[in-house]
This record gives sequence, C-alpha cells and structure tokens, in this order.
Amino acid sequence: MKRAFLIMAALTALSAPALADEALAKSKNCMACHAIDKKLVGPSYKDVAKKYGADAKAVDALAEKIVKGGSGVWGAIPMPANPQVSAAEAKKLSAWVLSHK
Repeated sequence: MKRAFLIMAALTALSAPALADEALAKSKNCMACHAIDKKLVGPSYKDVAKKYGADAKAVDALAEKIVKGGSGVWGAIPMPANPQVSAAEAKKLSAWVLSHK
C-alpha cells in the first residue's frame, strides 16, 4: 500500500502542470451532479479521492467511468456516459478529482 501511495504521489507530481481544474469540470457539466466537498446527485470529489486515492490504477479507472458511465458503486443513481469528454480530458479530470484528498 505504501508503494502504491508513492507511485500515485510521483505521478501526481509529474503531471501537476497538466491537471485539469474546476473550469474544465464545469465546461463538461460534471459540476451539475458533483461538488468538491459535498454530495449532490453523485459523490463529492473529496469522497472519491478518499476512496480511490491509494489505488495506482485509479486515474485510468475513473477516466473510463467519466467517459462510459457507471453504476452501483455510490448508490442507486447511475452516472451517465459523457461522450463529450475526450479520453485525454477524462484523464485530466480524474487526476484533478483525485487531488482533492
């Protein structure tokens, strides 16, 4: 687990200039269902970061969920697919979400 944390910290440090920000999340309508520090329709970004922050594969897994959608992890309401988000944008968004520890 310590190794996974170190890998994630290194990846975050290397990609810091490329991290997305709240403006990208707003422009892709993510903020309609999510907030940084409170649950709306979906979980807060802080809760997502807490749940997945130690997982070295979390950036890719969350990026896939952003594009394809998902269900059953955070409750009964599914997260719809978001085809307006490119794979590169999804990775930036997921890295940004995971930075909210």
